[in-house]
Amino acid sequence: MRIYMTILGEGGKNSIHHQAVSIFSVFIRDIVLFCFTARFRNCGENRKVQFESSKPEDFTAGEDGVIYAARSLQLSTEPTEFIVYAKDKETQEEWHMTVKLTLESAFTEDSVKDQKKIEEIVFPWQENKHSSHLKRQKRDWVIPPINLPENSRGPFPQELVRIRSDRDKSLSLRYSVTGPGADQPPTGIFIINPISGQLSVTKPLDREQIASFHLRAHAVDVNGNQVENPIDIVINVIDMNDNRPEFLHQVWNGTVAEGSKPGTYVMTVTAIDADDPNALNGMLRYRILSQAPSSPSPNMFTINNETGDIITVAAGLDREKVQQYTLIIQATDMEGNPTYGLSNTATAVITVTDVNDNPPEFTAMTFYGEVPENRVDVIVANLTVTDKDQPHTPAWNAVYRMTGGDPTGRFTILTDPNSNDGLVTVVKPIDFETNRMFVLTVAAENQVPLAKGIQHPPQSTATVSITVIDVNESPYFVPNPKLIRQEEGLLAGNLLTSFTAQDPDRYMQQTTLRYSKLSDPANWLKIDPVNGQITTTAVLDRESLYVQNNMYNATFLASDNGIPPMSGTGTLQIYLLDINDNAPQVNPKEATTCETPQPNAINITATDPDIDPNAGPFAFELPDSPASIKRNWTIIRISGDHAQLSLRLRFLEAGIYDVPVIITDSGNPHASSTSVLKVKFCQCDINGDCTDIDRIVGAGLGTGAIIAILLCIIILLILVLMFVVWMKRRDKERQAKQLLIDPEDDVRDNILKYDEEGGGEEDQDYDLSQLQQPDTVEPDAIKPVGIRRLDERPIHAEPQYPVRSAAPHPGDIGDFINEGLKAADNDPTAPPYDSLLVFDYEGSGSTAGSLSSLNSSSSGGEQDYDYLNDWGPRFKKLADMYGGGDD
Repeated sequence: MRIYMTILGEGGKNSIHHQAVSIFSVFIRDIVLFCFTARFRNCGENRKVQFESSKPEDFTAGEDGVIYAARSLQLSTEPTEFIVYAKDKETQEEWHMTVKLTLESAFTEDSVKDQKKIEEIVFPWQENKHSSHLKRQKRDWVIPPINLPENSRGPFPQELVRIRSDRDKSLSLRYSVTGPGADQPPTGIFIINPISGQLSVTKPLDREQIASFHLRAHAVDVNGNQVENPIDIVINVIDMNDNRPEFLHQVWNGTVAEGSKPGTYVMTVTAIDADDPNALNGMLRYRILSQAPSSPSPNMFTINNETGDIITVAAGLDREKVQQYTLIIQATDMEGNPTYGLSNTATAVITVTDVNDNPPEFTAMTFYGEVPENRVDVIVANLTVTDKDQPHTPAWNAVYRMTGGDPTGRFTILTDPNSNDGLVTVVKPIDFETNRMFVLTVAAENQVPLAKGIQHPPQSTATVSITVIDVNESPYFVPNPKLIRQEEGLLAGNLLTSFTAQDPDRYMQQTTLRYSKLSDPANWLKIDPVNGQITTTAVLDRESLYVQNNMYNATFLASDNGIPPMSGTGTLQIYLLDINDNAPQVNPKEATTCETPQPNAINITATDPDIDPNAGPFAFELPDSPASIKRNWTIIRISGDHAQLSLRLRFLEAGIYDVPVIITDSGNPHASSTSVLKVKFCQCDINGDCTDIDRIVGAGLGTGAIIAILLCIIILLILVLMFVVWMKRRDKERQAKQLLIDPEDDVRDNILKYDEEGGGEEDQDYDLSQLQQPDTVEPDAIKPVGIRRLDERPIHAEPQYPVRSAAPHPGDIGDFINEGLKAADNDPTAPPYDSLLVFDYEGSGSTAGSLSSLNSSSSGGEQDYDYLNDWGPRFKKLADMYGGGDD
């Protein structure tokens, strides 16, 4: 088989350049497909064919049968021939063809005709044999795709194919095309001549934007009626190698551990190509262009040309020598063809990471240091090491430990995080008199173990020589603190104990120690400055405020005369034993109780500064004299520390009473004391609170003060009565009764003393008719019984008092009052104020009314006043006045 090809030279030059390779390749490919692909498929499927050229230095054949110009060729007018061989790899069957290239300087008429010869697509029709007339039968054809190269240079519009119906001979037809690229976006790429049916493209196509177009051709008559079924036309845009590979990143960063074996994966670089990935134009291949630095080998890494994986291919990665490699990576399409493929480059930066392949090493075999005795937390030596690994990583950080020379654990080694040095530090005091020098053995290693395969020893060792410096040390007391037991009550001037100190400095010239007192809260002690003997300067008292929990603490000082002088302190603890040197006392010293409510017992407590067995249980008793104490009072012990004081009498007048109580402790010998308990008796309200505090306080006043107060009250009473008499005389027409008052309604019983004004409407209208003469008093039968003021204290039920005879008619109320006053003053047993009623608060709604409405007739009838004798001597006069009958 002989193939003739004509390559049209540009500008008449007899040469073939690389720029013409694409056209040449397409033309050769079409011939190969026609001669080999179609017919070869009929011979067998899936054959693997290898193509070769008889002139490989000029022409090369690809695996797909595409022929390339291997170099720039200078062609003459004489035809150039070469043979292309095809060989089946499995059956070894072989074919060949001859290719003849002829160069022409210009277009010939035949070539122009060939170019203008356009494929024609005819709408088919056929004759119906069973009909007497012609009938068109429509069929759907599948038109083979039209292949159109991208980036065509034109001229445009460029004719592609002609669509024609076999009815156009008898009918006038109109052709149209629809679809994306025609009447749909992007519109106007493809146009059709409505008369001739010539389909053309109007501009270059770009496969990377649209890889194929699906159009539909229509044929209609002049009336717009469809005469043929539409034909589908598929236009495939043939890819051209017009895009370079592009890396996803311009700089790629990766890491690899030092000492990695060959074949260790490092990283992957990736590039993309916008061309067809299923064609050679989009098939990329990678390779390493350069490596910097090139030590220890220029080819430390390799790359998988298809996947972009970078791996190590040589041993010897050492971070301490090379910390970073820079690779220039190239990606080329056309399966990496260096001649026709397009390329691009990127940078791969590979950092060599550190592993622990270098142990720490001491910079010296022996280190020296010194430390004063008794010092702690002092750095005495600085150990330095070197490590080639990356600083401040576990492979570089050093850990120090002592392997010998410190059995008591007086030293420790810390690591300085910045310098990685070892700091030898004293953690326990060192005594020069015991140890003058230490020789330590230390070892240093990394935080992490060495990597496998490292031949170095894992640790480094050294010795540390430490000298102890003697210093003047403080004296110390033995024992400290010193505890002694001593009974309290030790008198001043007695030797208590000897408290001495010792000086630890055996290799220094020291004089004797001197002693002094540092702390003595109660100032009970003194110390001899030479021999340290302690004597008392006052009586030791366990009950002192300076004694806590029977313990008294004193601090003493011992000083030497070294350089510099040193001193030490010691504490003397004196445990004081209790003796029965304190008598018990009553607590509290005062008590308050009510006059009459039962029970009126008072709870008292005994206290003793001493402790067991010189304290409770206590014995309580009342003294024999005066006799009135036991006659009026009784005391009962209710527990070891508590007793109850009770009143024997039924009633006791309000006031303050001193009750002596004898309390005896349980010591041997016993200690007792008489404590006076002040008992306050008072009238109480329903809550048990005193209501006559002023009265009780007044009971403690002197006789002169009491008489003065009484005289003032009497004068005030006389003034009130005179005002009442004056008002009575003005109302004689209305008040025609005698002014003599019934003795049982004596005005003295109705005189009230108020601490506050009171008030209300009841105090506005004064009814002086209440001041009646004795003979006008209402009979007892009509008087309200048991009516009293709300603020009066109902102690007993309403008594029935005996009726006293009416007093003779004095000429004046003042005479009557004066006679009663003289009788009261002549009775030495009845204080003058016992006949007066003192009220703190009048209350509201009282039946007695206000002071302006004194009513002596509101009292009951005959009453028994004998109960006043039980209230004490102060009420005896009242009992005689009201309960004495006519006398």
